[in-house]
Amino acid sequence: MSDKMTLNSHKYNFTIFFLFLLVTLANYYIYVGFAIKPYMIFLILFLIINIGLFYFQRLHLFEVAMLLFYLVYSFSGAFALYPASSIRIICGIILYIFCYFIMKSVIGNAKDSVIERALSDAGIFFNVASLTLYLVGLKSLGFVFEGDRVYQFGVMLDRDYPRLIGLLQDPNFFVFYNTLFFSYYLCNVKSLKNKLGLILCIFANILTFSRGGILVMALIFLLFIIIKNPIKQIKLVLGVVFSLFVTVYVAIVYMKFDIFGILLLRIEDLSQDGGSGRFELWGRALDFFSSHMIIGIGAFNYSEYNLFQYGDSLEVHNTFLDILSESGLVGMTCFCLFLFLLLFQLFQSKIHKNKPYLFLAFIGMILQMGFLSVIINDMFFMYIAIVTTYLHKESHELINKKTSLFSTLTTDKQILKMNVKYKGSDPTHEYSSHNG
Repeated sequence: MSDKMTLNSHKYNFTIFFLFLLVTLANYYIYVGFAIKPYMIFLILFLIINIGLFYFQRLHLFEVAMLLFYLVYSFSGAFALYPASSIRIICGIILYIFCYFIMKSVIGNAKDSVIERALSDAGIFFNVASLTLYLVGLKSLGFVFEGDRVYQFGVMLDRDYPRLIGLLQDPNFFVFYNTLFFSYYLCNVKSLKNKLGLILCIFANILTFSRGGILVMALIFLLFIIIKNPIKQIKLVLGVVFSLFVTVYVAIVYMKFDIFGILLLRIEDLSQDGGSGRFELWGRALDFFSSHMIIGIGAFNYSEYNLFQYGDSLEVHNTFLDILSESGLVGMTCFCLFLFLLLFQLFQSKIHKNKPYLFLAFIGMILQMGFLSVIINDMFFMYIAIVTTYLHKESHELINKKTSLFSTLTTDKQILKMNVKYKGSDPTHEYSSHNG
């Protein structure tokens, strides 16, 4: 990134915020066999208007592995029994990758402080808007929670549970999208704005009644406390517990909305519903994999196979099993290589110390991939773009330091040589020697 772009990064405050905000609007799109979303349109328009600002960053090793995975995954579609489905996902992958590189360029023009301020503002807007839609939905339902797959504004009635979906379509994906915001607020809780953001994130995530999502959120919180010294975080823990207590009390007493009771029922249902039917879907994925172990059944073919053999077109709800069944051992190896290299570079660059929210977000997203199908996902690509931008800036600063050090050493060496030469040709020294 050029110095000129660095100096002009303050001009991108609103651009970065608007981009992050548009990424969260996953429920609003134009469907043409695959979804064209608001942030994609924005990025393409931004590229057309500001083509001179676009630059291609050097690829990191994990990005090469990521592109290799998508190439292998797309190639598996050549052997698919349902090629139309594979063609749709391949077109989607091409569009996502194209927008990813534009996003990297846009984010790369901003300073870290601008990116983090945009994350803070976009996260608060996302959660406030989602909670508002949830309350509007509850009111429109008359606080009567009877129905299954009933959508009303920001509410989805799922087997009589009023689950928050907010600006998205699925309560489980809501927690996934909120993971980056939650991790950022947790690691930067000193400001009042971020404290508010953290409380909003926690409350919104709980209202999704996503058992896996809430568990991952608790694990991220625990991991943060371990990393940041448990004793120093007692005040934060007490503050979060008190805020939740007050919120739940208000909801139960004044709104007659028993959040705690619903959570207990959701946990009790786990032994009866098989993880909302996930265990059965996972078993089917393993069956498909066992008959197509090398290259899989083909990109985006699980739902088609599921419909033909079992009469429903549900997804796997597990990214790893999804990849394993659709692209076999070859695709799974490439995907695991991508994740391993990304994790390795996070540790190599000490991001877990310098930018712990990026490390915690990575852990949270990977854990949630265990019960969500996110082979291509807007928020995950945005996360990767932020990580690569930080790594690129770090390597650029390191090169500048080395160059500066080399220049200093070279200059010192030249001065030393000049001093030696000057001493060797000292007129006084020559005069003294001649007289002697």
